[in-house]
Amino acid sequence: MPASRTDAGAALRRAPGWLRWLAGRVGGALLVVWVVATVVFFALRASGDPLEAILGGPGSQASPEAVAHARAEYGLDQPLLVQYALQLWRIATLQLGDSYARRQPVVELIAAQLPATLLLATLALLLAWALALVGATIAAVSRGRAGRAAVAALRGLELVATVTPQFWLGAVLILVFASSLRILPATSSGADPAGLVLPVVTLAIPIAGFLAQVSRDALVDADRAPFATTARSRGAGEPRVLLHHTLRHASLPALSLSGWAFGNLLSGAVIVESLFARPGLGRLLLDGALGRDVPLVIGAVVVVAVLYVIVVTAVDAAELVVDPRLRAPRRSVAARGTPPRTPELAVGS
Repeated sequence: MPASRTDAGAALRRAPGWLRWLAGRVGGALLVVWVVATVVFFALRASGDPLEAILGGPGSQASPEAVAHARAEYGLDQPLLVQYALQLWRIATLQLGDSYARRQPVVELIAAQLPATLLLATLALLLAWALALVGATIAAVSRGRAGRAAVAALRGLELVATVTPQFWLGAVLILVFASSLRILPATSSGADPAGLVLPVVTLAIPIAGFLAQVSRDALVDADRAPFATTARSRGAGEPRVLLHHTLRHASLPALSLSGWAFGNLLSGAVIVESLFARPGLGRLLLDGALGRDVPLVIGAVVVVAVLYVIVVTAVDAAELVVDPRLRAPRRSVAARGTPPRTPELAVGS
């Protein structure tokens, strides 16, 4: 092994735990970006010639000279692996190129559409967590026969919400609230707050069902744990036990799902933004995929992947703040660059 590599490895082992963890996250993010860019590039190229998007779509009557000029201008006359290497280089240098169909820089197109998608996903995540916590809290404090009936009803609602397709749910909401009752708009340009209601609810309901299941189980387990029993034996009332003990201990497994939920909401935006005719990154991505606009699709997917990694990293950092036990030195785990994430510890002690 070269001396420089040995020195670098020794320096990394001597680095603080948080620095090793951060280095692992950065390395993981780079790997995710490479895999995503590779899969999207070859999938789009396998689906057809991107020259159609450049020349105006299928059936273009461009002359052979125009076709040859377009191939040379966009580098499509080079071997496929050379095109792939150039695409990776553009990503590494943050130069995503121009959209084939729109003739605009991909960075500008994404920057114009990203805020609308982030707003939609953030509002949907907040609503999903609000619904999940309400349902989980009701299940945790329910007692007696009526409580068991309420828990059974909540379980059924959670299951139905989890398996409901977003496209079907959005269509039903449009039919009821836009077509029949006419109290909410079916489409939105993004400027009207009322136009956000149906898209946000459509995105939030399936996520809320899954989050509620996890939160309910964590709350019920924490409510039955020894620390909750001890608190009650010392005279603490149920509200205090819930707020100061069970919610805190049950928050870690639920918090760890926030990154997954946000990524799911970003992917769901492709369907919801198209269904409600909203501007956003999801709709831009769908239009690019249908038109085989390689630079646009790769740029949009890479941005979504990077956002997902950032959110997951932020969630992991929040877990370290919520549960001090995760900050305890564990060399076997820290060496892998990943903080320990054990839902059992979050619920148990």
